[in-house]
Amino acid sequence: MADSLAVRAGWAVRSWRLTAAMWMRAALAYRASFALMLAANFCTNSLEFVVVLLMFRHTDTLGGWTLPELALLYGTSGFALGTADLLVGSVDALGARIRAGTLDVMLIRPAPALSQICAERFTLRRLGRPLQALVVLGWSVNVLPVHWSWDKVLLLAVLLASGTVIFGALFVVGATLQFWWGEAAELQNSFTYGGGVLLHYPPTVFAKELVAGVTFGIPLAFVNWLPLLHILGRPDPLGLPSAFRFASPVAAACCVLVAGLAWRAGLRAYRGAGN
Repeated sequence: MADSLAVRAGWAVRSWRLTAAMWMRAALAYRASFALMLAANFCTNSLEFVVVLLMFRHTDTLGGWTLPELALLYGTSGFALGTADLLVGSVDALGARIRAGTLDVMLIRPAPALSQICAERFTLRRLGRPLQALVVLGWSVNVLPVHWSWDKVLLLAVLLASGTVIFGALFVVGATLQFWWGEAAELQNSFTYGGGVLLHYPPTVFAKELVAGVTFGIPLAFVNWLPLLHILGRPDPLGLPSAFRFASPVAAACCVLVAGLAWRAGLRAYRGAGN
């Protein structure tokens, strides 16, 4: 059973890689256009952090957090969201394929449909968001008065990887809603891009009910809020056990499980043009 799952997972990853490589070669055929689009994407996403900088022209702290601490929040959430968008963000086109009746084409190919649609129209111009977030993240790490012990460095790496998986799973779960509700793309965006903006700001500026909702409901708090409380040595506004600060990989695994089950349920409920 384990061997079969490993083989299927390997084939899914290979299918995604082959499809993404095809779209990448097409994009790089026009290198000047690609470079301009990447630069535009980088600059456009930088405007989000400019808003944060403008706020700190009128205050020294926001919710008790300093500018470098908010930059750490911004950099980690921006990198996780941007990388997830790069890898699987194209899945939001599922609704258009369902309405056009072209999803059937993917279903009859000898490759997982989810891998194909996640890699469809893959473009490296989406690197602008994670690259810009990494610049902000690097600056915050350099100026924060934090003793970067090995456990904090490891936790930072783990939260970046886990956050990417959590956002990727949210992209997939949001897209599967379109099997039943064809116009669910905006609802999906509210949890992915909207969630990314939410995580730019400290949990102390939000009501405890909202913080609890993105901890036990949609687990966005595990992307950066909870792990960074340990790194920055800050108290938890919900008073949760300290184990929650290290539970990002568990939350990511649960999100992947939910996304897989939702995708299977959506495929079973799908009625294509030929059905």
